[in-house]
Amino acid sequence: MSIPTAESGSERASQWRARSKVRTYGRRAWVVLGVAVAMFLAIACTSLHIAAYVLRQGWPNVPVQIMSALACVPPLWVIGLAWRAVRLSARAASSDDVHAGRELGSISSDASWNALSYSVALLIICAFAWFLVVNDAAVSRTFFDLDLIWKSAWTILKAFGTNISIFFFSAILILVWALVVAIARTLPGKAGRPIRTLAIVYGDLFRGLPAIITIYLIGFGLPLTGLPILKDLSSNAYAIIALTLTYGAYTSEVYRAGIESVHPSQIAAARSLGLSYFRTMRYVVVPQAVRGIIPPLMNNCISLQKDTALVAIIGTIDAFNQSKIVASNNFNLSAVTTVALLFILITIPQARFVDRLIERDRRKMRSGS
Repeated sequence: MSIPTAESGSERASQWRARSKVRTYGRRAWVVLGVAVAMFLAIACTSLHIAAYVLRQGWPNVPVQIMSALACVPPLWVIGLAWRAVRLSARAASSDDVHAGRELGSISSDASWNALSYSVALLIICAFAWFLVVNDAAVSRTFFDLDLIWKSAWTILKAFGTNISIFFFSAILILVWALVVAIARTLPGKAGRPIRTLAIVYGDLFRGLPAIITIYLIGFGLPLTGLPILKDLSSNAYAIIALTLTYGAYTSEVYRAGIESVHPSQIAAARSLGLSYFRTMRYVVVPQAVRGIIPPLMNNCISLQKDTALVAIIGTIDAFNQSKIVASNNFNLSAVTTVALLFILITIPQARFVDRLIERDRRKMRSGS
């Protein structure tokens, strides 16, 4: 058995001190401070450029100066955050306590990353603002003419009602039709093979066709067939049929995934109680499947809402077509920007609702586990 000596103890102490060296992250903090200062200068120059352009348009002087001053407040706050990281790194370097120095260095590192993140975000916003005002605000005048947006807003809003009605009726038909196709796709046994094959062919066909081609073929093709009833439908009805066929193929796969996620023991138990196959699907399988597929169904609804703009190709006077008429009359695309804003405003709440549903399902899974 070896006896520890004073020399071996001093060597271990020096090794421990070397391993316990405090990381101050001072270099990182100074680099981030430089980035923050550069970001402040970029935003200040952009703010002055925007203020000069706005003043040339006849805006009051005082409100413009106030807005320019307020635009410099977030960059100053980020500089303060970066300076705090520099000070913390300096305190960590001068600390005699290893543990306190490590803690200060960790806080300095977090402050540096926070300042860098905000600096990058503000630089992106600054670049977008500069893009809007460069070349005598050519982009702003082309896409964001407030006067034209205000004049055409009511006309486009009324036409947007067509998009809403097409979406509403299409969504109802899609949910019903896709469920029928999904059940047909999951029919068991040899007797269900022909129906399963037809469901597979339908799904592959309409998932392979772009929605705009389906709308074009149905919108212009059915009137040419001369078939009773079908040849006399409105363009809105043709759009609803086309969107139902297209999104029915996608939504049927969502339904099928939900149906196949139900454990086979559920089906076996229902059949052992004497329920027929269709009663089992109605009372046991489908209710459980639908609860698990609500988020992807909502995502399909969001895509459907946006694709209602494609009906403009068959001459439906929806919001997009109306905006194109306004744009061609005024040689300006601000009316199309109005349509874009309307779609964004109606889509964002749906997206946040889907996020809440997904988060609720995650909480249920965590609590169950």
